[in-house]
Amino acid sequence: MNPNRIPRLPAHPMSLPNILTYARIAAVPVVVGLLFWQSIFAGELWLRWVALAVFIAAAVTDFFDGYLARAWGQQSSLGRMLDPIADKLLVAACLLILAAGTTIRGWALLAAVIILCREVLVSGLREYLAELRVGVPVTTLAKWKTVGQLVAIGFLIAGEAGEKVLPYTVEIGITLLWLAALLTLYTGWDYLRAGLRHMIDE
Repeated sequence: MNPNRIPRLPAHPMSLPNILTYARIAAVPVVVGLLFWQSIFAGELWLRWVALAVFIAAAVTDFFDGYLARAWGQQSSLGRMLDPIADKLLVAACLLILAAGTTIRGWALLAAVIILCREVLVSGLREYLAELRVGVPVTTLAKWKTVGQLVAIGFLIAGEAGEKVLPYTVEIGITLLWLAALLTLYTGWDYLRAGLRHMIDE
């Protein structure tokens, strides 16, 4: 089925898939607050484990909200709008607080900037194409990009606490962040190319 022809369904604000999406959005200030407390106010390292647990729970909802919406026939315009917003809020907020706490520093900041800029670009592009009534389906590679970002951020959230369990936790996270940034660049170019084609046709 052509994703551009999927009918706009009425929103079900309190369906379980939407509640999971709301929970992912609500998790953002919790994770940021815990990391801020630990890194900026020099709190105990256990705060990072709590932040990681909340982050993982939020990341898991990213799979289940879409899966349940499709399985139960509860897909809605509201859910399709909120799902990518929740993803971007979670990724962007975590990258910013990790940079503020210097877990991400030096050249690694460039990888974070690449990811943030791509998300802003694609969001603007989607809004522009929506006015032309052109849908931009999420590619499989873009989904793997999101997975890569979440795994990298998970290692970085563990940070110093993770180093006590798994040496080089931060270095692993930074390496994965660069890999996610490269995927981000590639998938961003795919979206931009599709957008430019419609701009030229217009």
